[in-house]
Amino acid sequence: MEKISLTTTAHNCFFTSTLPKTSSFSSSLFASNQLLGLPLSSSSSSASTNPRLRLVSRNAASCRTVKCSVSEAAEPLTASEKRQLKRRGDVRNIAIVAHVDHGKTTLVDAMLKQTKVFRDNQFVQERIMDSNDLERERGITILSKNTSVSYHDTKINIIDTPGHSDFGGEVERILNMVEGILLVVDSVEGPMPQTRFVLKKALEFGHSVVVVVNKIDRPSARPDFVVNSTFELFIELNATDEQCDFQVIYASGIKGQAGLSPENLAEDLGPLFESIIRCIPGPRIDKDGALQMLVTNIEYDEHKGRIAIGRLQAGVLEKGMDVKVCTSEDSCRYGRVSELYVYDKFSRVPAESVEAGDICAVCGIGDIQIGETIACKVSGKPLPSIKVEEPTVKMAFSINTSPFVGREGKYVTSRNLRDRLYRELERNLAMKVEDGETADTFIVSGRGTLHITILIENMRREGYEFMVGPPKVINKKVNDKLLEPYEIATVEVPEEHMGAVVELLGKRRGQMFDMQGVGSEGTTLLKYKIPTRGLLGLRNAILTASRGTAILNTIFDSYGPWAGDMSTRDQGSLVAFEDGTSSSYAIASSQERGQMFIGPGVDVYKGQIVGIHQRPGDLSLNVCKKKAATNIRSNKEQTVILDTPLDYSLDDCIEYIQEDELVEVTPQSIRMCKNPKLQKKTR
Repeated sequence: MEKISLTTTAHNCFFTSTLPKTSSFSSSLFASNQLLGLPLSSSSSSASTNPRLRLVSRNAASCRTVKCSVSEAAEPLTASEKRQLKRRGDVRNIAIVAHVDHGKTTLVDAMLKQTKVFRDNQFVQERIMDSNDLERERGITILSKNTSVSYHDTKINIIDTPGHSDFGGEVERILNMVEGILLVVDSVEGPMPQTRFVLKKALEFGHSVVVVVNKIDRPSARPDFVVNSTFELFIELNATDEQCDFQVIYASGIKGQAGLSPENLAEDLGPLFESIIRCIPGPRIDKDGALQMLVTNIEYDEHKGRIAIGRLQAGVLEKGMDVKVCTSEDSCRYGRVSELYVYDKFSRVPAESVEAGDICAVCGIGDIQIGETIACKVSGKPLPSIKVEEPTVKMAFSINTSPFVGREGKYVTSRNLRDRLYRELERNLAMKVEDGETADTFIVSGRGTLHITILIENMRREGYEFMVGPPKVINKKVNDKLLEPYEIATVEVPEEHMGAVVELLGKRRGQMFDMQGVGSEGTTLLKYKIPTRGLLGLRNAILTASRGTAILNTIFDSYGPWAGDMSTRDQGSLVAFEDGTSSSYAIASSQERGQMFIGPGVDVYKGQIVGIHQRPGDLSLNVCKKKAATNIRSNKEQTVILDTPLDYSLDDCIEYIQEDELVEVTPQSIRMCKNPKLQKKTR
């Protein structure tokens, strides 16, 4: 019998109920209006399913915390042990991964439509899987999402993953749930930085890979080059001979066609589905073994509470079953599965039991966390926890200290800010939060500026009001040597603007290691190894230098020696001289000094950044000055022509600010200001 030691348990009871309306969960990205947070279906094949709100409680005996020695944790299975396990032939678990904008979400749309997930007369919007507002506005996938389709009596669980490197933590977690991946590659661009990152992780897991050359209908498509480049990438990443013998499918996601050759596409995606069934193995399962399920995702439902999502590794999980929840550390606790769901087409449906190998959602364990294992109550042991890459960029969050504090936001205190930031860690494994030097300051670390910017945008939409400082890289010291993160940057730029881009990257300590033409479009692909510091503010600078034609992509490479000091901005800021409302008269004279962020009739405060100075150094301006009235009548009408103010987004503002500047974030406005504690003397 397994030995356990009990700890204090008298208070360990919980209820699954609806949170107050003020909870930020109800308005977060993971609320019930998203795919993974869709209202749980009350329809079931079982007549015993109760669709009403279920109040769940645990008594002290079923809720106690137990000690589980680290030595008792389950060891990863060896290759020979895995081969002895049986495979399920009726299930395939796959992840669709690709570089950003290579068309994987559009491909998933076509797969859903052709497997009759929707009615023939049902209106279906584009990019179905990008279900929240931020994803639709930015045109990128931020959160991984689950769905399933059926093809010839085989259930295919599909997980759509982000394509941007800043959300690589999502991809790393999801690879724990699948046996194979569809690697979607653009027929013109070929393998890009995020393609390399995802493929490396998949090969480390030993997953099978089906390469999908997408957008094959583009006039400049070069499929032979793309396939050869992908094969070379496999070799560089030390893939096995079996992995290098990958299946290639040529497809057009937007047309819903696929084929084994670029010249002979079928009328549907049949060849793609056949390749998935043939090339991606079913999950290896231990149906008679002790229950084990690694939690790889967490969602929240207003009625059901926290929902744990993962693939059942071994055993059978049943509704109402008592389980043990444990980590790879020394603590475990007991819980009960109140509701059990599986994925069917575009939603979750209740289930009485789930067999090993399938992906399911579990309700009833209110404090479940990503990386924990739901195991057999008697003999279960924890699986190895999820590991993700370390953050490379950090930013300081603090309460709003501007004169406009409290005008537009609902949550403004340091307690509100602290609770929201630490709650983000429950799902976002790639992010870290630490207390700052003062009680109202917090240091948030992520995989890139976009990773943290998405959090900022979510918080402002939830009603939070706060300030953020400029992004800083996270350095390391090894053997008394200072190391900083380096990234691989690829820039697609027309030949006429290549000189300006090369000069810009050179100033930021970038080192070119490859240059090649892209098709016959007169575009050059530049590849650089550059310090992460040099990328801060680079996107806007490259767009300016190339007149909006360049495309920049980056991916973390490694830590390397400190590259030395560098200048990232040559121009200063125009700073408001006093509080008040801007006037046309003052703006007309101020715009001669640089480009303005504001127009007339805007409330400003002393220290607010109102424009970009055309020279180095900051300059204080009185943008509230009004024209003095006189008793002399003028018979000449004067026309004041004002330039259109710059409209900077949140991402632009974060790229713009320097060490002594802050971004003020509210639900209605985004302003920049000088940091009073670090403000330099302006002239």
